[in-house]
Amino acid sequence: MNNTYKPEGLLGATKENREALASPEALERAYRTGQILEATALLCDNRMRLHVDLGCMRGIIEREEAVWCRPTESIKDIAVITRVGKPVAFKIIGFREEEGERIALLSRRLAQSECASAFLSTLIPGDIIPAKVTHLENYGAFVDVGCGISSLLSIDCISVSRITHPRDRLACGMQIFVAVKSIDTELKRIFVTMKELLGTWTENAARFEAGQTVTGRVRSIESYGIFVELTPNLAGLAELRGSVGTPVRTAVGDLAAVYIKSILPERMKIKLVIIDSHQDLERPSIPKYFIDPNKTRHIDYWEYSPVCSTRLIETVF
Repeated sequence: MNNTYKPEGLLGATKENREALASPEALERAYRTGQILEATALLCDNRMRLHVDLGCMRGIIEREEAVWCRPTESIKDIAVITRVGKPVAFKIIGFREEEGERIALLSRRLAQSECASAFLSTLIPGDIIPAKVTHLENYGAFVDVGCGISSLLSIDCISVSRITHPRDRLACGMQIFVAVKSIDTELKRIFVTMKELLGTWTENAARFEAGQTVTGRVRSIESYGIFVELTPNLAGLAELRGSVGTPVRTAVGDLAAVYIKSILPERMKIKLVIIDSHQDLERPSIPKYFIDPNKTRHIDYWEYSPVCSTRLIETVF
């Protein structure tokens, strides 16, 4: 990926960015070359302008320069004020004197527009890119895929193992990798997926053996059994009654100790017995990828199912 079009928060620490913010002369050079930079927005004034700390100078992003909008959209105030205290990507579009102080005029809109045309427009389904989680909703997570441009990672694309809310798996600010799922060229929107990077059934099941007792997370309680997640892409089914025949007392979200009775690749099933469970605050951690995103930048096809299984679960990009 081009170093320029990283999600906001990842460009600021680069050598190129630090050097550009080092002096007024360096800012002048960045202005002449059209370099995309990143710094933190300190406040939003009563004119809806973002004030940005450039280190050697103060920068201002006017409201109309704060967000790149698609033709059918308009800038919402919330999109501006929620940038306060956060890194923002921008291009310098000029300088001026304001109350005896020289300030830099900045445009986040132009940085995002360039990212959309020079980077995002070149992507195709199956491309693997870095992203940063910015917001969580019941139906999915919004992730920054470059210069603050948002993409939806729907809840069913986060993992194979079902979750009740994206916060079970992700946290705001988390840096992840995703694959481009689809592109709406008319609306100029990108939709992404992550489950294809978290391993197949066989890859995940290889971490376990029948006879082991391991920990898992209770994800669903049904009339026919209890689904316990062993890894984000692997869940097993536990009986409603425990090893001594008494009803299992557990709840969705509990951390459970489970005994693995059997692993059945042809049926893509793992049979479990819950030994014990207790309430435990779930703390999302960085996903474990079975694909190295730094080496593999694209996938055309992903088959979750074992070869011996009659049931096919796949993703065709």
